[in-house]
Amino acid sequence: MTRAQALLLGFALLGLGAAGYGLFQASGLEGFSPGIAASALVLLLVLGWTGTYLARVVTGRMTFSEQRRIYRKTYDALTTAELQARFDALPAEAQARLLAELEGDSRDATAVDATTAVDGTTAFDATTAADATTP
Repeated sequence: MTRAQALLLGFALLGLGAAGYGLFQASGLEGFSPGIAASALVLLLVLGWTGTYLARVVTGRMTFSEQRRIYRKTYDALTTAELQARFDALPAEAQARLLAELEGDSRDATAVDATTAVDGTTAFDATTAADATTP
């Protein structure tokens, strides 16, 4: 929302308040205080706004969350496109070398995962800890 739109909205609400006061007086509700009616209207508006806010929180459709989601999606797409362009610009031998290196890294990661204990320590960590505790 721009500053001009916010000012227009404020003036529109001020005009609605004046029109509501005029209608209240014209309807002949002299025994009922306009202040009580205005307070009731404000209470209903606040409850309605709070309800919409809670609904946005529960559904995850808050402004920051949406902006971050859109940013991350755009960033990932640009990064992927840039990396693909760089990879395509490499000579065929360099591409093959990188792919072989990545396959080797994935095999190494699988081997490390296989030696990792339930508590997160590796076999090396367990022997080192045992050696450290022996006098």
